Amino acid sequence: MDKTLLSERDICTKFITPAIQQAGWQQHQFREEVNLTDGRVMVRGKLAARVKNPDAKGGPKRADFVLYARPNIPIAVVEAKQAKFSMGHGMQQALAYAEMLDAPFAISSNGNGFLLHDRTGLTQPVERELSLTEFPTLDDLWPLYQQWKGLAEPTAVKLIEQPFYADGSGKEPRYYQRVAINRAIEAIAKGQQRVLLVMATGTGKTYTAFQIIWRLWKAKAKKRVLFLADRNILVDQTMQQDFAPFGEVMHKVTNREVKKNYEIYLALYQAVTGREEWKQIYRQFPADFFDLVVIDECHRGSAADDSAWRDVLEYFSSATHLGLTATPKETKDVSNINYFGDPVYTYSLKQGIEDGFLAPYKVIRIATDVDAVGYTPTKGKVDKLGQVVEQRQYNTKDFDRNLVLEKRTKLVASKVWEYLKATDPKAKTIVFCDDQDHAERMRQELVKLIPAAASNRRYVMRITGDDNEGKAQLSYFIDNDELYPVIATTSKLLTTGVDAKTCKLIVLDQNINSMTEFKQIIGRGTRLREDYQKLYFTIMDFKGATRLFADPDFDGEPVMIYEPKPDDPVVPPETPEVPDTGEPEPPPYDPVPTGGDDTSPGGDAGGGGGGGEGRIKYVIDDVNVRVAVERSQYLDADGKLITEDYRVLLKDDIKKTLQAEFGTMTDFLRRWNSAERKQAILEELAEHGVPLEILQQAVANGSELDVFDLVAHVAFDQKPLTRRERANNVKKRDVFGKYGEQARAVLEALLDKFADHGVQDIEDAKVLELPPFDQFGSKTQIRRGIFGSIEQYTQAVQELEQALYDAPEQKQA
Repeated sequence: MDKTLLSERDICTKFITPAIQQAGWQQHQFREEVNLTDGRVMVRGKLAARVKNPDAKGGPKRADFVLYARPNIPIAVVEAKQAKFSMGHGMQQALAYAEMLDAPFAISSNGNGFLLHDRTGLTQPVERELSLTEFPTLDDLWPLYQQWKGLAEPTAVKLIEQPFYADGSGKEPRYYQRVAINRAIEAIAKGQQRVLLVMATGTGKTYTAFQIIWRLWKAKAKKRVLFLADRNILVDQTMQQDFAPFGEVMHKVTNREVKKNYEIYLALYQAVTGREEWKQIYRQFPADFFDLVVIDECHRGSAADDSAWRDVLEYFSSATHLGLTATPKETKDVSNINYFGDPVYTYSLKQGIEDGFLAPYKVIRIATDVDAVGYTPTKGKVDKLGQVVEQRQYNTKDFDRNLVLEKRTKLVASKVWEYLKATDPKAKTIVFCDDQDHAERMRQELVKLIPAAASNRRYVMRITGDDNEGKAQLSYFIDNDELYPVIATTSKLLTTGVDAKTCKLIVLDQNINSMTEFKQIIGRGTRLREDYQKLYFTIMDFKGATRLFADPDFDGEPVMIYEPKPDDPVVPPETPEVPDTGEPEPPPYDPVPTGGDDTSPGGDAGGGGGGGEGRIKYVIDDVNVRVAVERSQYLDADGKLITEDYRVLLKDDIKKTLQAEFGTMTDFLRRWNSAERKQAILEELAEHGVPLEILQQAVANGSELDVFDLVAHVAFDQKPLTRRERANNVKKRDVFGKYGEQARAVLEALLDKFADHGVQDIEDAKVLELPPFDQFGSKTQIRRGIFGSIEQYTQAVQELEQALYDAPEQKQA
């Protein structure tokens, strides 16, 4: 038998599995083809699809073998390759998977032997070759694992051996949840009293906390536990869902009543604390009553030296304190890091997106003219309430807090509805406003714009702390199967913890004061729900927060950033620009440091109306506000930042520009046919001030036309064909007859992409990373394997383009 002809799966079955078993590993101690990630969601324009091919870039990760020292402790990863490769060919992959799983040993094999890498560094050399009969035993590896983790005491070992909770449904922690749980258990087993976990919103912090508590409780290491949260709905959700297995030993602290006959306690920190001594009901428990205190969303104030939560922690100082947060440290002096120490594990939004567990996001930035250059009232200006407006320059930080420009609110609402109307009018949307008054004005403006809101009062709801009717709708808003409310306007109530899985649009019209607050707001959109067609979400930013708080290391880069010009559609064009990952781009206007107190009057913690006691709010209804024009910025002689205007061309101007560029229709056809890449012509048009989206607006059905037909129609009055019509014309002819079956299938799929999005998509090889192309293999496999070479693939695409535009001669419109 020629071993080099065997498949990778044959190598696993015939050589690796027998070697593992011969070393004494039992069937329940190792698993084959272990799925680690789901495959990233790729977004191209309005297209979004999960990469399902494991060999494609961003595809799901799957380990060939994972060996377990205990049911919940991965100890080694084995990566198999065909015999035609070297023994260590799979080592880099094995090391990547071992690092993901927090397993100390990575092993690569081609069926002729093993290459073992010891990540602990306790054995030398770090990498060594082993024969098929020398596969390491559990007894070889377990002592090294204990030494690596610093788990020498029998009590510590017993604690980490405690299994996860299993309900028989087959649900088990994802790889990163398993690592987070194990790291927390290990830290507590070694006597660490303050433990911090950082996990991005949407990654299952509460489920992770449940598994930690369950294992500690079942092992009798922590007999009484207090779980603190800051939203009533969060406590109720936790009890009904993740914590349900605790059943009758679980109790929610309510009505300032203390009951001491339970083991798992859940409470709002507001329910157990208070500045007045009589409100501090936690003091009715003995100081040593709880063995573990878990603080959910611990960035919200538990760590501040003077906070009410900190009082609780100090009172129960003998207990272990476990902090959970979706926010990494914000500054060098951030208090949750100071209190808890560095996190024992961090799982970022960036990693969650790469793994396919969290939704990628787009950013649409819109600056109004008053945000761009500020607003200075004329001397003696009186607002609609009769107040003389203080004469000074008002900037973004002032709008809706100190100064209300009603037409600015109207403009923001119009852009929100323009986006929803063009994408999905029923998409769950949260509009973050500066205070309750602002949230109410935003609600009113949206109701005026949305026809369906007139007949359904729940289409748009203000959900703020002072509105019982709105708060009553919160459970409906976050229910995946409840259609209404569609849009929620809020200020602080929805910033944290509310699990709105199907939220597709986050609107920022709020002065955000910190990185912590920004991440919590963005976290409302990160859940992925393919069954509800929620594959990505969009951030519509009116106050520059996405620039001020950009954190590529934790959040990753958006799949696109779109900054529409004044008359541009608010929906991004079909083909996004590649996000700039180099130097940070200059802000569109001077970002003004945001001020304000989360609990100041007018926020969700206090009253609304005119801005609250001690803060004057001017309301002006006669100042026109428009979207700021595209900006080029420079410093004048005095060092002042000056913003130049960019004027959007009218249709007649577009026609003249196109004719000046291309001459006659014959000249245009010659240029078009001679261009190796049609994208080059698109780029030329953009340089002359006529980008594709402007061209599309100049024609009634412009979004359905390719750039060729747009130019021919606008400049030379030719009757256009839609992209779909051109694609169908090609399908009627036997254009692909000379190609093999797979190549024909790829070209037909490219034809469909053209019909959906245009020539620029089929010229971009990145399209091969999206479904349905993943079924044919990776981008390289398609171009080299199916077409023979990159050059031959490129030639096939050019022939496809020639067929698309080789239509019967068009007649004058």
